Amino acid sequence: MDEIDKKILTELQFDCKQTIKELSDKMNLTPTPVYERIKKLEDNGYVKGYKAQIDRFSIGLSLMVFCNISLKEHQAKFLTQFEKDVQPLDEVMGCYHLGGMYDYLLKICVKNMDEYQKFIANKLANIKNIANVQSSFVMKEIKDLNHYVF
Repeated sequence: MDEIDKKILTELQFDCKQTIKELSDKMNLTPTPVYERIKKLEDNGYVKGYKAQIDRFSIGLSLMVFCNISLKEHQAKFLTQFEKDVQPLDEVMGCYHLGGMYDYLLKICVKNMDEYQKFIANKLANIKNIANVQSSFVMKEIKDLNHYVF
């Protein structure tokens, strides 16, 4: 990956709806090489997809919770099973395997505290091997970027 590829990726992170022509103008290149570079970046796995960023408040998801999870057992089969069990949970927006005090961090978005309580009681509590759940409630989002700096 060269500097032009990095510039293309940076531009796509901020606005993936721009046309090849608009992007090529910014890169001072003709459209064909820009198109070919994007295709190569996609084929090589640098670009995982294109999606719209939705404002969670506009769709009623006003409560964001970071939930630290400790497991009872730590063998690979238990880790794999936990990861498999959280995949279908729509409320879980992110799941991260951690080193340190907790085993996993879940990013959860729900409508309100009542919905979070139902999520804990009816979904998370049904997952085997959870030893401890520690919830932290987001009071205000200060920075939430979904792009990387090269």
